[in-house]
Amino acid sequence: VKNLALMATISVGSMSGPIIEFLEEWGLESLEENAHSSTLTTKVFVNGVWMGVHRDPTNLIETLKKLRRKDDVHPEVSIVRDIRERELRLYTDPGRVCRPLFIVEDQRLVLQKKHVRWLTQGTMDGGEDFKWQHLAKSGVIELLDAEEEETVMICMTPEDLEIARLEKEKGDQPEPEPEPEPEPEPEPE
Repeated sequence: VKNLALMATISVGSMSGPIIEFLEEWGLESLEENAHSSTLTTKVFVNGVWMGVHRDPTNLIETLKKLRRKDDVHPEVSIVRDIRERELRLYTDPGRVCRPLFIVEDQRLVLQKKHVRWLTQGTMDGGEDFKWQHLAKSGVIELLDAEEEETVMICMTPEDLEIARLEKEKGDQPEPEPEPEPEPEPEPE
């Protein structure tokens, strides 16, 4: 039996051209340029096609995700980093099942009560329309496909998130310095 969650969507696809242009602007090196390089690089694929290599994949992925959360990159674009294989795979193709997940930053949900209120009312405080799609465009939720889901940390309950936040805060506290042990007094002879 196959199941499809109520909130799941099927990607309709988007143009890969803007993604490729972005990669070229952000340091993608062609295969010819890097043929004899001895430095570690990450292979970059767009829809399964090897486009080139990149020397700083962490920064590239961070930037791509920020742009996706600001709706500068289509929300259905999948960003998958395979560290073991040293690959970055980007997908813009149609037909991928995506599900929405709330975004967490600094161990806190980005979703706020105002977002829920706006969704319920259908409008923001200023009277502008506010629909489900606005959550993705404003960086409150992300649409992740099955492959990208494998590369992110997903919290299942608000309680788990709260426990993780409290543990992180406790871990950020400096450890109290132990009391110095008194030096033993010399024994009388």
